[in-house]
Amino acid sequence: MEVISLQSGSNGNCFFVQSGEVSLLFDAGISGNVAENRLREKGRNIRSVRGLLISHDHRDHTQSIGIFQRKFGFPVYLTEPTLQAVHRWCKLGRVPDIRHFKAGESIQFEHVTVHTIPTPHDGVDGVAFVIEDGQRRLGILTDLGHAFSGLREVLESLDAVIIESNYDEAMLEHGPYPPHLKRRIKGPSGHLSNLEAAQLIQPAASRLQWACLCHLSQENNHPRVALQTHREILGSDLPLYISGRYEATDILRLD
Repeated sequence: MEVISLQSGSNGNCFFVQSGEVSLLFDAGISGNVAENRLREKGRNIRSVRGLLISHDHRDHTQSIGIFQRKFGFPVYLTEPTLQAVHRWCKLGRVPDIRHFKAGESIQFEHVTVHTIPTPHDGVDGVAFVIEDGQRRLGILTDLGHAFSGLREVLESLDAVIIESNYDEAMLEHGPYPPHLKRRIKGPSGHLSNLEAAQLIQPAASRLQWACLCHLSQENNHPRVALQTHREILGSDLPLYISGRYEATDILRLD
């Protein structure tokens, strides 16, 4: 299995996963041209993608759904409530191939199974994803709300994970956001802090091949700060990567 984070943050999210001949995209928060060019730079063709799966309705995950579908032709998978929520703020245009799943269901793409996990994030009907191909299991765990029941067990079943590490607690507390926004981020429907993400990973660290930290806040976090917090909790053995706000990661492989 090969994984590329094409971008992650409040300015747009998109992840590419390939196993054998099956390649998938998760979320459509960046432009079609950016996604196509960043994949081409890694030697991958976006037109080979079998499907686009959407985690929830927020703009940084959905703003290019229509463009992706019309430009590249692959089907879009999302829940009915998510689609209805997107329609309330965005004119998607013509999207002729939309396929619905229910949160908690699994979707099959030949030998690849995508499990959807309901999340308490403040999006509409949000899900996280676990992708398995018969040999390895990858988690794409972002916009989680909080460390909800069962999340730790999911992590302990994975071989690699992309996980949100959104904010540093001190930077958020002393940063520029108004109080109501700080409460939203720290609340049960918001995001995980660096410390919370590291504590979730810790029991699974000996099994994981690597972890990639995503959805870092521009105002309330920094890659160096996030890595330092995770290293303090996890030590130096587990390979850690950062999913950038403005560039793709290298190809991350699961052996």
